[in-house]
Amino acid sequence: MSFFHAGPAPKGLGPRPGALRDGLGLQAGMKVGLFGGSFNPPHQGHALVAEIALRRLGLDQLWWMVTPGNPLKDHRERAPLAARIRLSEAMVPGPRVKVTAFEKRLGQSYTAKTLERVQDLNRGVHFVWIMGADNLGTFHRWQNWQKIACTFPIAVIDRPGSTLAYLSSRMAKTFDYARVDEEDAMSLAGRRAPAWTFIHGPRSPLSSTALRDQMALEKTIHQK
Repeated sequence: MSFFHAGPAPKGLGPRPGALRDGLGLQAGMKVGLFGGSFNPPHQGHALVAEIALRRLGLDQLWWMVTPGNPLKDHRERAPLAARIRLSEAMVPGPRVKVTAFEKRLGQSYTAKTLERVQDLNRGVHFVWIMGADNLGTFHRWQNWQKIACTFPIAVIDRPGSTLAYLSSRMAKTFDYARVDEEDAMSLAGRRAPAWTFIHGPRSPLSSTALRDQMALEKTIHQK
């Protein structure tokens, strides 16, 4: 059995697909969360989502997947990948969170393709896709979004201003039949997709967009 580990990210990229890292102890039967994003920049809101997912889903590991780029976002505002990895490593809430950028080695940035590859290389591991509720409203714009929902179970973690998104989003309406009660979130990783749940909890008001705007404003003021 060949496992594809998130693992440490040498030179900001992570291991090559199919690499076995014995030191990380990834084994069949483990529950692993996949938390992907551009993290531009990462902030305490991201760390809170990771922490809630670890606790409420009973995860053995969480892979903090720094994407090379989001096709739906303006790449001109994106910090270099290495910088986003370095900042993410300083932000993670514990040793069970593994920062990786293995999508760069795969040579693509579409989530559906990434999850398909992870699934192929990690038979026997129970994965859950983790996303903040602020992404739920636009999830239907992701390439092959229905395929994503049918690949791994999905845990949507509450974010400020997005608590009701799971009621109105296209994803929530399309897969309403597959929604798992929040009280049963601990069983989500072992369920067959499609299966998803919405998890309420503490929320951080921070956002990457707001932080970028603040940094841009401070830079403008400094230049005057």
